[in-house]
Amino acid sequence: MTPDFTADLDALDAAHLRRRRRVVQRYDGVRLTVDGREMLAFCSNDYLGLAQHPALIEAACEAAARFGVGATASPLVCGHSSAHEALEAELAAFVGLPRALYFYAGFAANVGIVPALVGRGDAVFSDTLNHACLIDGARLSRADVQVYPHADVDALGRLLAASSARRKLIATDAVFSMDGDIAPLPALLELANRFDALLLIDDAHGFGVLGEGGRGTAAMFGLRSPRLIVMATLGKAAGVAGAFVAGEDDLVEWIMQRARSYIFATAAPALIAETLRVSLKLIAAEEWRRQTLQDLNRRLRAGCAKVLPSGWQLTASKTPIQPIIIGDNASALAAMSGLWQKGFWAPAIRPPTVPEGTARLRLSLSAAHTLGDVDQLIEALASLAPQTPG
Repeated sequence: MTPDFTADLDALDAAHLRRRRRVVQRYDGVRLTVDGREMLAFCSNDYLGLAQHPALIEAACEAAARFGVGATASPLVCGHSSAHEALEAELAAFVGLPRALYFYAGFAANVGIVPALVGRGDAVFSDTLNHACLIDGARLSRADVQVYPHADVDALGRLLAASSARRKLIATDAVFSMDGDIAPLPALLELANRFDALLLIDDAHGFGVLGEGGRGTAAMFGLRSPRLIVMATLGKAAGVAGAFVAGEDDLVEWIMQRARSYIFATAAPALIAETLRVSLKLIAAEEWRRQTLQDLNRRLRAGCAKVLPSGWQLTASKTPIQPIIIGDNASALAAMSGLWQKGFWAPAIRPPTVPEGTARLRLSLSAAHTLGDVDQLIEALASLAPQTPG
């Protein structure tokens, strides 16, 4: 008998949890043509507005002419080109660590990195709000997974002190993707030093945005340690695709030898690596993009403080991620729908992506936005009132 998922899908509908995939026909910075309609997007992770930069497009075209459009094999066969080799050296230098390894995707990176570092008899200490890829990586590792309350350094310290694991790995988002807050990385590194642990930070939403020259959250805090492992994605602020992990030479070599999502997957095309090399230069050189984000952030927060409906809460984020906590799923969907009707794309984020009762609008800012764009969004938010679909 063929399995029937109708009842399961109906249950998602009843809980206001079914997700809808939309079709983007045209990208023009933060202005998208979606399902045939022109929208102003506050949903993209293209924080620096680089995804359509002419220099990146030119680099991709030139690299496609030279390398073709497919890597043809895994990196450990013939998929690792001179472009990948150069990119890895430049990524390591960019974040100030001895060596880097490039993966075709961020999710693939973390589900490969964590099981490469720990296994049975070891322990992973994971923030309760970590991204799904860190959570899944920890589960796949078969290590003992201990979850500590969000950013609770004292609780983490108690767990580490009580652990007799052979190897300990603290894993955390650097910037939490649904809240926009920053992990207490200096305190986490101090615990790693005290309890002989490694510290893996996922800097997907800090790379390119935070730190001098956009070098990331660890750079912002001035962290240096052989225990520090930095992972970051390159499809957000960098505007392209893929991810990397950086750390001590032997550690990165071990990951390359053991990460199944690296060994057994076809490499990203060389044209992606060449494009990322140009992106790194722009990230470092164009400080105005990060300054623009700060200006937009201040404008949005000041406006929201005046107009948000009662019961809605803008989190205390200092990053381009600006979530508005609404509460129940239906009201979050109604708010998203209300903005959509006014020409704004701001997604409603619901469980299991966020905890029960914290459904929200996840607003994300880009250097491609203008202050006028933000003012229009604030005006649209002011017109909304808490409601549920009829």
